[in-house]
Amino acid sequence: MVVVGAGLAGLSAAREVVRRDHSAIVIEARKRVGGRTLNRPIGGGKVIEIGGQWVGPTQDAMLGLAHEVGVPTFKTYNDGQNVYYRNGVLLPYSSGGPLGPVPPDPTGAADAEQAIVQIDQMASQVPREAPWTAPNAVEHDSQTIETWKRNNLTTENGRFLLDVGIEAVFAAEPRDLSFLFFLFYVSSAGNETNPGTFERLVNTGGGAQDSRFVGGSQLVSIKMAKQLGRRVFRGHPVRRIHQSATGVRVECDSLTVHGKHVIVAMAPQLAGRIQYFPALPASRDQFMQRVPNGSVIKCEAVYDRPFWRDAGLTGQAVSDADPVRVTFDNTPPEGSPGVLLGFIEGEAARRWGPRPAADLRDAVLKNFAAYFGDAALHPTAFHEMNWSNETWTRGCYTGFMPPGVLTDFGPALRAPVGRIHWAGTETSDIWAGYMDGAVRSGRRAAAEALAAL
Repeated sequence: MVVVGAGLAGLSAAREVVRRDHSAIVIEARKRVGGRTLNRPIGGGKVIEIGGQWVGPTQDAMLGLAHEVGVPTFKTYNDGQNVYYRNGVLLPYSSGGPLGPVPPDPTGAADAEQAIVQIDQMASQVPREAPWTAPNAVEHDSQTIETWKRNNLTTENGRFLLDVGIEAVFAAEPRDLSFLFFLFYVSSAGNETNPGTFERLVNTGGGAQDSRFVGGSQLVSIKMAKQLGRRVFRGHPVRRIHQSATGVRVECDSLTVHGKHVIVAMAPQLAGRIQYFPALPASRDQFMQRVPNGSVIKCEAVYDRPFWRDAGLTGQAVSDADPVRVTFDNTPPEGSPGVLLGFIEGEAARRWGPRPAADLRDAVLKNFAAYFGDAALHPTAFHEMNWSNETWTRGCYTGFMPPGVLTDFGPALRAPVGRIHWAGTETSDIWAGYMDGAVRSGRRAAAEALAAL
């Protein structure tokens, strides 16, 4: 079995193939493993994650895998009050209040909360495995979240709160995404026995941001790759995949691998850059043309200590400021050094991406200072990662679907093309877009390919 991609999906697929006593070779374009997870050392043997990092309840596949390879978790710092910064006014609030993660905006909170209840109810009607068959699928796939928001929320601040939530989950704007895709995504944020909810997507405690990995999330992939040993080939971008009646030939610039089947474990838009012989069916090819990745710059400031904790703050902010609207405490589990994490997402990432690094740093630190005090202006180090510029990623957090994609091309999402099988978090029907979805997709593709041998 040939596996293209050494992220969580590809490595999970290869691990499953080997576990079932078959041979596997993993080919990775980067000179590292981990895909959209990436650790960065900050000294003293400690790391920060500048890619995907969180895990939470119902993400059983990722939690189980981490346990199997010996990577423990710890809770995201969530003690104290969050802050809400709107129109220059700072309001501390408890995320454990009656509105959960929704800041208690006096004019918009109730509006946003009512919308979330409505979203959860509609998402419960969307079949995870085939969202294009949902009731009202065509109607919902013919509009964006922006359109639905304007028709269903009545206050400016309520719309703003929903906007921030959408940007935080997708690194995209409400105008970018199909409303049906959004409902599917909410539906997928659960497991086999728990329905998905919007609250689980945006919550810290008990939600998708509940916990982090000791040693960084990339360590899970590093340990899987170590177990696979010489089966993993790094630094070899796959250029062409040929398939015949008897097998596949996977070609890189200086490496060619033959196998019975191939699992392509990549985001759809990157998988679409490989040449396939014979050509893929139009439905699969056009599907890959229509699934862009989000736009995000992840920024982290390092301090001698997490000073915001002294003021009783969690380090979490929701804001209308530019460019950072959402922050977290990203301090290592030992409690030092202090690390503040800020996300620049969607339109802001597209606008700030080309600007000088010094300008970006200054703007981010000014945001941090507005939320947590002037001590934030003086970090000992500053790290940033613009995933849209990363050659073998070209955007994060995940591929998303604009209007019309699910209803017209949805069946091509996972359907094998002869001896070619598709993995990657975008193909999962549970926790799509997350590390858990990546692991599940790799295992599903491996089982599918092995059954076809």
